[in-house]
Amino acid sequence: MSYFTDNTIQFLQALSRNNNREWFQQHKSDYLHYAKEPFELFVQDLIAAMQPYFDYNLALTPKEAIFRIYRDVRFSADKSPYKTHLGAVVTPGGRKQPAIQGIYLEINPTELRVYSGLYKLTTNELKNVRNQIAYNLETFANLISDKRFRKLFGEIRGDKNKRLPKDLLADADQQPLLYNKQFYYFTAWPVAVITEPGEQLLKRITAAFEVCQPLTDFLYEGLS
Repeated sequence: MSYFTDNTIQFLQALSRNNNREWFQQHKSDYLHYAKEPFELFVQDLIAAMQPYFDYNLALTPKEAIFRIYRDVRFSADKSPYKTHLGAVVTPGGRKQPAIQGIYLEINPTELRVYSGLYKLTTNELKNVRNQIAYNLETFANLISDKRFRKLFGEIRGDKNKRLPKDLLADADQQPLLYNKQFYYFTAWPVAVITEPGEQLLKRITAAFEVCQPLTDFLYEGLS
């Protein structure tokens, strides 16, 4: 049995073309039936499927993991009221934890994406992560050059600083990723994969995390 159907994809695609309150209210039942409710069930089962990858209880509920579909437009030039994707974070702190020790998952009108890594870092956290890399250059190089990681996730992404502290410049010549102020990576599949049998879909996602977990754990260790 699948969590999602073609109706889920069609709803997200239609929302991307009709991102306004009038259309959404007219199709609220479609949102609930084809998107919100199956996504909650899916995330609940994904939390359970991810539990073996952690050595402590995630103690996470779907409500704590799932992002609301309503956009905060107060400080945005884009006043579109709704997100056109479904998103959730399966990590110990849920959606309130910007440094993802687990995964961020997004279902948009064209793709299913799975992210991991570090996205929002404080100044002190960034300093610590850079030191973690600088002190372990060979280990870091091996992790990011792993064949399975490169095939599925490609590379580490993120915004960069133009300057670095002087004590990191020599190491940055050897490892330019030290200029990054974010360290995240993602893999993507065509959105049609969400209609796979549920067990197959969960296995696809947990298998992806298994590939990137060594790098994710390495980066996360550097936070403290």
